[in-house]
Amino acid sequence: QVQLVESGGGLVQAGGSLRLSCAASGRTFSNYARGWFRQAPGKEREFVAAISWSGGSTYYADSVKGRFTISRDNAKNTVYLQMNSLKPEDTAVYYCAAGGELRTVVARPDYWGQGTQVTVSS
Repeated sequence: QVQLVESGGGLVQAGGSLRLSCAASGRTFSNYARGWFRQAPGKEREFVAAISWSGGSTYYADSVKGRFTISRDNAKNTVYLQMNSLKPEDTAVYYCAAGGELRTVVARPDYWGQGTQVTVSS
């Protein structure tokens, strides 16, 4: 059974940092692009960041560019999202995802995690 399990969410003050992790099990995702999405209350799920299978290419939403960094450790089958300078508008459930290619994980991921809550207080 393929699973993507997020961790690292929580409550943080504005300006603070959090690091999310997404561990995969059930198969190796070393040759899959990985990504992060988020969904705030009353809003649609939106793309946050993506990384190619090798880690050589990354792509970010304009709203997080310069503040968030996506990375991966293929030996651990894990992808990370370092979030700095957090703002109240970053409050959302964050989901990790996997897809065959970078454009796939951005547009229509093949796999989803269950989500982890990030709350940024002002």
